[in-house]
Amino acid sequence: MKKLILAILLNLPATAHAETIHFLTEEYRPYNYLSDEGPSGASVDQVALIMKAVDLPYDIEVLPWPRAFALAERQPFHCVFTTGHDAERDRKFQWIEPLLIDRMVMVRREDGAAAPKSLEEAKQFVVGTQREDFSASYLKEHGFQRIDYAATLDSTLKKLVAGRVDLMMTSEKTFEAMQTGGAPVEAALTLDGKQYGIACHQDMPKEIVTRMQVELNRLIADGTQDRIFERYGLRANSVRQTAK
Repeated sequence: MKKLILAILLNLPATAHAETIHFLTEEYRPYNYLSDEGPSGASVDQVALIMKAVDLPYDIEVLPWPRAFALAERQPFHCVFTTGHDAERDRKFQWIEPLLIDRMVMVRREDGAAAPKSLEEAKQFVVGTQREDFSASYLKEHGFQRIDYAATLDSTLKKLVAGRVDLMMTSEKTFEAMQTGGAPVEAALTLDGKQYGIACHQDMPKEIVTRMQVELNRLIADGTQDRIFERYGLRANSVRQTAK
């Protein structure tokens, strides 16, 4: 009876809400990663609160990013996060956002010689990133040729520290978390600000997407999102007035 009532409230068929929603993510601290307790992180916590409020069955799985992204693009009732929203990805998914708003930054090793003063100057260096990551798309769109791809953020960071790449692309909040964690890195060049969210398959019922967006808006408006960021040593998003 409870399922039927909820389906009516959402204007869905009674069978639709029984479908499990599969959330896919990657190892990308501090937003999403696998801990002893299972999937964890600042974005994972937001997804869990959203789904608790929506009261629909769901699971969260940590996978390599290319696989996670492909599944969400191809399989109904699949979503991928924390996903950078750009023009190319916009038409492929339905979006619930922002899980965060952040600038991209090119990072170097503390004793690294790479010191680009512009995006054009950065093209002479080997830049590390992850396959199918938002930053990989950014580099390709801006004409970078010397791109080194890795499967995970940690792999890219290890290459940077070992001197196998000159720079790496990441979000400013992630960079700050790296420094807090003791990684020997420093900012080399700060780039554009971007919005990140949950990207769901195009066939996800729009009523569900709308309800999820309403709950994310609530997390932002009442300060819960900022408090989650603080728990993970991150700066506040400062988006309370701009949430949809």
